[in-house]
Amino acid sequence: MTPSPRRRALLAAVTALALTGSGAGPAYADPPPDAPEQIDNGDFGAGVAPWFSYGTGTLGVTDGRLCADVPGGLANPWDAGIGQDGVPLVAGAEYRLGFDVSATPGTPVTAVLQLGAPPYTGYASVTVTAGPTAQRVERTFTAPESNPSAQLIVQVGGSDTAQTVCLDDVSLRGGEPPEPYEPDTGPRVRVNQVGYLPGGPKNATVVTAATEPVGWQLRSAAGAVLADGTTTPRGVDPASGQNVHTVDFSAYRTAGTGLRLVADGETSHPFDISGTLYERLRADSLQFFYAQRSGIAIDGALLGSEYARPAGHLGVAPNQGDTDVPCQPGVCDHRLDVRGGWYDAGDHGKYVVNGGIATYQLLNAFERTRTAATAAGGAGLADGTLRVPERGNGVPDILDEARWELEFLLRMQVPAGQPLAGMAHHKIHDRNWTGLPLAPHDDPQPRELHPPSTAATLNLAAVAAQCARLYAPYDAAFAARCRPAPTTAYAAAKANPARYASPSDGTGGGAYDDTTVTDEFYWAAVELWLTTGAPAYLADLTASPHHTGPVFDPRGFGWQGVAALGRLDLATVPNGLPAAERARVRASVTDAADGHLAELGRQAYGLPLPGDAGSYVWGGNSNLLNNAVVLATAFDLTGDVRYRDGAVQSMDYLLGRNALNISYVTGWGEHAAQNQHSRIFARQLDPGLPHPPAGSLAGGANAALQDPFAAQLLAGCAPMFCYVDDINSYSTNEVAINWNSALAWVASFLADQGAAGPVAAPTCVATYTLHGSWPGGFTSQVTIRNTGTTAVDGWTARFAFTGDQRVDTAWLARVSQAGATVTARNEAHNARIRPGATVTFGFTASTGGGANPPPGLVTVNGAPCTSG
Repeated sequence: MTPSPRRRALLAAVTALALTGSGAGPAYADPPPDAPEQIDNGDFGAGVAPWFSYGTGTLGVTDGRLCADVPGGLANPWDAGIGQDGVPLVAGAEYRLGFDVSATPGTPVTAVLQLGAPPYTGYASVTVTAGPTAQRVERTFTAPESNPSAQLIVQVGGSDTAQTVCLDDVSLRGGEPPEPYEPDTGPRVRVNQVGYLPGGPKNATVVTAATEPVGWQLRSAAGAVLADGTTTPRGVDPASGQNVHTVDFSAYRTAGTGLRLVADGETSHPFDISGTLYERLRADSLQFFYAQRSGIAIDGALLGSEYARPAGHLGVAPNQGDTDVPCQPGVCDHRLDVRGGWYDAGDHGKYVVNGGIATYQLLNAFERTRTAATAAGGAGLADGTLRVPERGNGVPDILDEARWELEFLLRMQVPAGQPLAGMAHHKIHDRNWTGLPLAPHDDPQPRELHPPSTAATLNLAAVAAQCARLYAPYDAAFAARCRPAPTTAYAAAKANPARYASPSDGTGGGAYDDTTVTDEFYWAAVELWLTTGAPAYLADLTASPHHTGPVFDPRGFGWQGVAALGRLDLATVPNGLPAAERARVRASVTDAADGHLAELGRQAYGLPLPGDAGSYVWGGNSNLLNNAVVLATAFDLTGDVRYRDGAVQSMDYLLGRNALNISYVTGWGEHAAQNQHSRIFARQLDPGLPHPPAGSLAGGANAALQDPFAAQLLAGCAPMFCYVDDINSYSTNEVAINWNSALAWVASFLADQGAAGPVAAPTCVATYTLHGSWPGGFTSQVTIRNTGTTAVDGWTARFAFTGDQRVDTAWLARVSQAGATVTARNEAHNARIRPGATVTFGFTASTGGGANPPPGLVTVNGAPCTSG
């Protein structure tokens, strides 16, 4: 169990080398005048970040000072504090700690420098009695040991009366300037360290000074040469600043393990060639969400004993809980039970806009299995495929996981009878930032609901509409719970179309501000129409500028631009758009995919993103993956293997074919990220804690360097080098649910491709005809024509409904249904379908209403038919 901040401060205070306010204690030399500053934003000119607090009111900057209200009656000084992590110390170096402090009406204040994890060794402390007039406190000390990530805590508790404590000009000068950072990039031959699909593309990048082609060899684990050739010089790659060549060994298609590529005197990391490479990554990437769950004890038997922990934020001390959460002062008068959901990223906040796109991608990964020819009807995502507590309940496990977040999102809706009823609160998180590490059940901060926003409300509308159609065949009661939320939310958003999250609302959690919500309106209207079939939503989506405008950014889509989600669903989810309009929508997807393929070909590291600094952004790895989603969707729509190859090759960059020669996915590849920014998975700071679980995706190279650690360490980096696997770099190395949801979507697609062999031409045409409907039911028939050259002797046809439709009776086939999937098997008299001949079967079905389009895919004996 991780000690709470107050416990850590107590331990530090007990063990600290005390430097009293009277100057008692050993005398030390001052650091030299040019000694570097080790405190970030000590003058608070950049706002609150990266400072955190516990046991206080909200941190804020007033007249250039960092101030917080501290309640009276706290028993100990360490019961409230203001701090900063990631303070570097060098053993034997002299340091001068200084700060201005005031307290009204007045109280003792103790500043403690300590190890921020067990055994919480104290390095120095200084105590002063602060009063209403600011005073300067400065003390010099020698660091007893080196620590690149020490913690400064200013203890402000212990007074009988409430206090307002303010700090300014916090400084720690001393130590040595940091050595120039040189990342260990390993061998100059950069490959996908996990491997390649036998029938898929196989490319590598070689960093070399050579300007002419050089020879390469593919070698077995035993050293035998399996293939050889020469490289293709590519010149200087703009994103990395390196002179590089590329290697294409796609012609080698034999499975193998422990293979290596040799070129220019260098030998790559090992990799495999296998058709099952991505099956475990699909499960691992989805398992991340269970590890991020709030409000439930994490079972070590499912995830690994090192990940077991009590439930967080259920109101068990020191938690103040998510079961009865008030709004920020002045926001609302109601309180909500908003337990559950996923912790968004490295902090303990929960955000509707980020939860929205993450939930969508899990639901969409499942919905894809109903219409994608290679998805095997969803077998890879079925019940029992994930290690989640709900497995074995008859519901696909990916839906069980998505439901944990959906329940939370539904709870974030403003109740009827309250102002802004139907809107969704934008987020809920701690009042102030907390330090690292901190287990969820040890978080002592008050939790607050933040104002409703139009963007959050439309995210809720979109995913609740998905919920209503996708859960209906598996959990009708939960689908019914989801059904009213999207219509209420959409109406509330239309009544409040410009309620935006404030960009300054970033204390204790991310702001996630967004002042353009036309894309959210479009996405929500699409999902509502796909679920309900109501003409009003069709009118809204077709009137949106996003319906005919460009929605696929070359740099990828994300939570702040979600029109692409609506476009992708209109292209893939069966619906009633006119044929010409549906063709236009689908063509927009393939056009975007063509652009991504062209960019992939231009990039020497083979990724579908432009090579400029603007493509390397916070969480940019998810943008790359979302472009791979577009490529994969284009393949699902067309069967054109160029798009599949593009999606497959996109994963190479994430798994090691990059300038840093690192896999950005924990546990995947010989040299993989493992110190992602997280309060929960903080082994770098506390050996008693685990690394992030296998399948956790790091945000990736970020040329903006938006955290102090990266800004100091990586200044001047080429875009692809703007990353460090360190827990202190939250802008390059955080985890986040919307990044892992993109990874899970693509990993699921890749797992479905098997060996990535040739795509066979369809040998059947299936025509689905709706013959009639009435309140509560309809009748349809399916005609299958054999367009092949040989007879079919015995057939099994399958398709999936889009919602709650259920077959009642059937004729001319033996028809059964499991979930949304309908299976029809031939009768004895119609088992044989000669070339050019047809067979027909029909059925009646019941439905509670809503959209009822023809299915998007019919297979015969497992092979897809062309739609008639």
